[in-house]
Amino acid sequence: MTSLVERAVPQQRVQPVHVPDRAGVQARGPRHARRPGPDDRFRVLVVCTGNICRSPAGELLMRHLLVGRLGGRAAGRVEVSSAGVRAVVGHGMHPLSRAQLAPWGLDSRADGFVARQLDDAVVDGVDLVLGANVRHRSAVLERHPELLDRTFALREFARLSAAVDAASLPSDLVGRGRALVEAARALRGTVPPADDTVPDPMGEPEQAHRDAVGLIFGAMHGIVDVLAPRQRVATG
Repeated sequence: MTSLVERAVPQQRVQPVHVPDRAGVQARGPRHARRPGPDDRFRVLVVCTGNICRSPAGELLMRHLLVGRLGGRAAGRVEVSSAGVRAVVGHGMHPLSRAQLAPWGLDSRADGFVARQLDDAVVDGVDLVLGANVRHRSAVLERHPELLDRTFALREFARLSAAVDAASLPSDLVGRGRALVEAARALRGTVPPADDTVPDPMGEPEQAHRDAVGLIFGAMHGIVDVLAPRQRVATG
């Protein structure tokens, strides 16, 4: 797998964008697009290359942040998983990436992780796909063009989410997630561009794994701040 090491640039501030308050919004797309999952779950898929470094870190960190914000039962309404476009199928998480999860107590939870390949079954019913970088976003869309309106680079989605008027989103957690995806889609091309890459730490020293996990945590924290703000959200 190729290492992608790029310099991160600061995100630029933009004015929040108001979106209509509605209980749930399905992504617009071709008529053959798979529909999002049942109304009781908001499904998020994190994607990288091998599914052993960046995407499992994203999966575990997003779930951890949601549980910390909402509690275990309510956070269960957001289903987070991961896959790889060229997965090292059957392998566990890379030990250097796993070690970077220790500050959140997630390194032991990663012990049972098993990498899997991105395929039709994995994306079926997904509400939001987050690629580690724009190449993964493109790889997902080459296989599943019907997911165009639901597929973003991770840091791209965090950047777009920050431009949404969070107060205008529905209070129901699942409806809020789907409305956030729709609002982010509408903002494409209107928010100042930035570096949306989480560099690939595979084959690099431990610091590269630490940096990658730090970028992932920052992006996931920003997304969760909008999806599940500290003020009360209706969790069902």
